Amino acid sequence: MWIRGIDPRDTSWEQDHATYRVHFWDRSDRSADEYEISGAAGVEEVLAWAEEHAAEHGCAYTVHVVTTDNGRRGLIRLAGVLGGPFADQ
Repeated sequence: MWIRGIDPRDTSWEQDHATYRVHFWDRSDRSADEYEISGAAGVEEVLAWAEEHAAEHGCAYTVHVVTTDNGRRGLIRLAGVLGGPFADQ
């Protein structure tokens, strides 16, 4: 991890509300369920829901924020499983 001070004027926009994607990975049967979440108070609320849902269903999860780059939708991982969830099986 690298940490450096920054000038906050280097960004041109900011958004208070995000759309999230949560993927739940059931490694026992190599399946996944995906959800899109909007209207959350913040990432903390999404993470709390994801952790609770994963614990109830015995699965792992990945939380992403949905973004757009050059008009194409994409995902940025915020928490959870890194890489292929079934790669180590």
